[in-house]
Amino acid sequence: MANLQKNQRHTVTVEGYSSEGLGITRIDGQVVFVHGGVRGETCVIQILKVLKRAAYARVAEVLSPSPARATPDCPHFPACGGCQLRHITYDEELWFKRQKVADALRRIGGADVSVDTILAAESPLYYRNKSVFPVGPGGEIGFYRARSHQIIPVDRCLLQAKTANDAAKALGDYMARYGVSGYDEGTREGLVRHLFVRTNAAGEALLCVVVNGGALPEEAALVSCLRTACPKAVGILLNRNTKDTNVILGDSYRTLYGERTLQDTLCGHTFSLSVPSFYQVNRPQAERLYGKAMELAGLTGRELVLELYCGAGTITLSMAPHAARVMGAEIVPEAVADAKENAARNGVDNVEFLCADAGEIAQKLAAAGLRPDVVVVDPPRKGLSEDVVDAIAAMAPGRVVYISCNPATLARDAGRFAALGYVLREAIAADLFPRTVHVESIALLTPNCVSTI
Repeated sequence: MANLQKNQRHTVTVEGYSSEGLGITRIDGQVVFVHGGVRGETCVIQILKVLKRAAYARVAEVLSPSPARATPDCPHFPACGGCQLRHITYDEELWFKRQKVADALRRIGGADVSVDTILAAESPLYYRNKSVFPVGPGGEIGFYRARSHQIIPVDRCLLQAKTANDAAKALGDYMARYGVSGYDEGTREGLVRHLFVRTNAAGEALLCVVVNGGALPEEAALVSCLRTACPKAVGILLNRNTKDTNVILGDSYRTLYGERTLQDTLCGHTFSLSVPSFYQVNRPQAERLYGKAMELAGLTGRELVLELYCGAGTITLSMAPHAARVMGAEIVPEAVADAKENAARNGVDNVEFLCADAGEIAQKLAAAGLRPDVVVVDPPRKGLSEDVVDAIAAMAPGRVVYISCNPATLARDAGRFAALGYVLREAIAADLFPRTVHVESIALLTPNCVSTI
């Protein structure tokens, strides 16, 4: 075992990447994670921290550059924690993400399945249709430094839509002009906590200012500033959040201007989105992802489909024309209301939406003898709880389509399904979050007695 110490320098070759996008090398058998390391590159690294089983380092000098190394195109990288991969080419990023999903499924889930495909984004720039800008006590607006709540002021983020960047600048101008304070997490004082922006394919926007209180000074001036900067804003809301919490949104909304929802078109359907509704942040890639979900579901028009964690019903409604009946379950009441409105707006009458926790609804439907042909799940990063996996298996669907934003919990849950007789048949990666370490994936599981050929 190497006797590594802080500030030591070593010449190494980077072998690959960790799940967090750090380069991986080994010194006398000890794993070293290298900030800024690129696969295949020979470099001098400086040790930053030594733990029992691994060490962390940074690249001090590149001796033999990898063709995959790229010059970062953002002046805020790597201080801002929003992006982690602007130092490598997009092709290298795709290799890393596909490998990340494959490694997780093999190491954590014990699955014998290859991940041969990743759905690449057409453009890795300005793709986010939801933006959340934290606001600091000095009026700084931007994004958090990695693993901290220190705000790095950012005047133009390459991931956010132009409208979102314009709205952030306008909010900052309003705060400076009228002496409006930003929120201080330490003292819990100050007014403006976050700016939340949704945009759609038509360039329209829904804006929401999150406030530590019930009102702001000169609200009419705020509306004027935001509308001037974002002429296609359909609504401006004020959200009250006075709790000492890291949760961004409070429960109370007040309309300052226009509408409370934003419409967008996805997979041929029009969706109404409130501020708290879940909606994939990369619309073009979401359409490709949902198309793959449809393919894996193998729908013929005769199936009963159950979707858990259905959000505003985007996947539910996309499957409805290809199934006999589709049911969606979601715990967020506003999202369920949006889903029901979306179904009515699109004239889809073979769907039903239920407001309940996924575990609770899965158990109730299983107990009631519901036998869906296909179960679709799109859970948050923590994945499925064991009771949800048990309830899904108890309903004995012929196919489980699992959409995941966290390969580790997908792999863990695939192992749980395997113990209940469900085999992971296929897995595909999808890049919905270019220039970050996050990757979406989609998997098909079927009973081990069933062939999908």
